[in-house]
Amino acid sequence: MIKDLNPKLLWKHFYNISQIPHPSKKEEKLIKYLVDFAIEQKLEYKLDEVRNVLIKKSATNGKENSPTTVLQSHIDMVCEKNEDVEHDFDNDPLKLIIEDEWVTADGTTLGADDGIGVAASLAVLEENTIEHGNIECLFTVDEETGLNGANGLKKDFVSGNLLLNLDSEEEGAVYIGCAGGKSTLLHKKIVPIKPTDVEIIYNIKLSGLQGGHSGLVINKGLGNAVILLARFLWNINAKIDFSLFSFDGGDKHNAIPREANAIIGIKQHDEPLLDTEIKKYIEIYRHEFRKIDENVDISKKKVEHEGNVFNESDKGTLLNLLYSFPAGVFAMSKDIHGMVETSTNLASVTYAEDTIKILTSQRSSVASSIKDISDKIISFGILAGYEYETDDPYPSWTPNPDSKLLKKVQNVYKKTFSGDISVKAVHAGLECGIIGDKYPDMDMVSFGPTVEGAHSPDERLKISSVENFWLLLKGILEEI
Repeated sequence: MIKDLNPKLLWKHFYNISQIPHPSKKEEKLIKYLVDFAIEQKLEYKLDEVRNVLIKKSATNGKENSPTTVLQSHIDMVCEKNEDVEHDFDNDPLKLIIEDEWVTADGTTLGADDGIGVAASLAVLEENTIEHGNIECLFTVDEETGLNGANGLKKDFVSGNLLLNLDSEEEGAVYIGCAGGKSTLLHKKIVPIKPTDVEIIYNIKLSGLQGGHSGLVINKGLGNAVILLARFLWNINAKIDFSLFSFDGGDKHNAIPREANAIIGIKQHDEPLLDTEIKKYIEIYRHEFRKIDENVDISKKKVEHEGNVFNESDKGTLLNLLYSFPAGVFAMSKDIHGMVETSTNLASVTYAEDTIKILTSQRSSVASSIKDISDKIISFGILAGYEYETDDPYPSWTPNPDSKLLKKVQNVYKKTFSGDISVKAVHAGLECGIIGDKYPDMDMVSFGPTVEGAHSPDERLKISSVENFWLLLKGILEEI
């Protein structure tokens, strides 16, 4: 049914991509699909040192002197699934579903970010009815874990000076700027001890949150499962003498955590009080996050667990740190009304081999603020006795409202849809910032169809917006 949707070429490729596992850093199967496609279509292609792929298509007759246009998309996807879903992202195809006017996946991320951009590029390469100049389709790897494909680009890999980034997620909008960012990791080797006075062991699970992209939806006030679970444990710590075996939550650096788990040991007589506190905090959280994340839930499940527990000092330090952690919007833009300028996300906590690791990500359209918010995270860690690691920031993409390419997009949109396209900047890390740094003369815009819930199992793609996206893309290529 997916392949019967219009435009058929685009949906054909999107479906095919969904059947090929392509997690970040494991894109080889999709790279093979791209190379095989280029060979089949008799198109020139090349790969660079980091496995980015470039496929070229010559201009149609009479358009040889038109500017070369680069269509750019990334081929990796964020792999998230609901806990009750069995899915191996390294080997299993995605199960696509049509629900009303949307395409979604069965309990997993859909990969429309950015599979739909990849599919559109392939459709352009295969389509023979579009009049266009020379086209270069740039498919980058490993975008989701740190824009590593774009970082690995050499300055001579592409030749065009006009770039259409196909990685935005809102029909009727064109983006001309994005935030820069970086990741900051805190870690500490703890000194575990043997458990004493533990009669029952429970896995305390906080779940039911939406999660989502830590840039695109950071301003919605969604719940962070790690912080909410830490808050619950911090509060019951004054009432219940519990032992902490482990604490884990979140996964991807660019996703707001939807779930978190802690394994605790209690005495038998404290079980009724634990039940009371769980019920109380479910009510508190559902009231605080009403109409935003009102399905938040806390549950307990009896488990068997052998091993040591946190000593009281390490337990208290961890709960204090996580509960007080900065997360969310830090500053709003002074230049663009309603746009987030600076934010930070507490992305994940893992505990293994007696080491706690706390992964965070920072974003800002102001370079100095990226360092500032990262330094604040580091200072929190230092106070708690944690060591830290941080990487170099990736650059922001500074808006150019006088872009000639932007003017063409606006003209095409008005002719095609009899209205004005919204011109925006996004609080997320598009590869345009890095590409613009490597190719200073590149004129760039970003657009795409409507995708909701990216980086979560709720990700969905609006069917009607895909056809409009395709019409806009074709129109821009013909206008150029």
